[in-house]
Amino acid sequence: MKIWTLAAALSLPLSIAVPAVAAADIVPPPVPSDLNVPAGKKAFLIGHAYGTQNYVCLPAATGVAWTLFGPQATLFSEDGEQLITHFLSPNPEENGTPRATWLHSKDSSSVWAVATAIYTLPDYVAPGAIPWLKLEVRGRQYGPQWGDRLLSATHIQRVNTAGGVAPAAGCAVVNDIGKKALVPYTTDYVFYR
Repeated sequence: MKIWTLAAALSLPLSIAVPAVAAADIVPPPVPSDLNVPAGKKAFLIGHAYGTQNYVCLPAATGVAWTLFGPQATLFSEDGEQLITHFLSPNPEENGTPRATWLHSKDSSSVWAVATAIYTLPDYVAPGAIPWLKLEVRGRQYGPQWGDRLLSATHIQRVNTAGGVAPAAGCAVVNDIGKKALVPYTTDYVFYR
């Protein structure tokens, strides 16, 4: 009994002396200066999105054209854990104005955001890919059990895009009005607070 007590006493200081490993900082990818978030903001989450950019053929000034009616995507962590669902929905803080929405998969907290900067140049944006964006959060909502994982977000960047561009065909004449195209895309969303 005394030997066990001595061994336990000797191991206790050793376990206390070992420092806890700090969580790794989120390092966002490089972006064009147009997409930089305000000074002092820090990335706290990156989600790798897989989904579709959704278009509908509607009347336009020159006839008809594909018009974006929202994304539908799921964001995953580096290790493949589902983090967030991304879609278009009415922002309750803007009298129901439709905005890009992110809903956390664990606690159902939500944020709505609007693009404040768009980048299309080929030094960052791949050919055939939707633009990179800087978005500003315009609405927040707790999850049903007071979940708040997304509520601190102030800005979101959409970077590393692939695909998602409206089709080149299928919306050319009046008879095409109402047709829909769900175009696959991938991207990374970087959340800042």
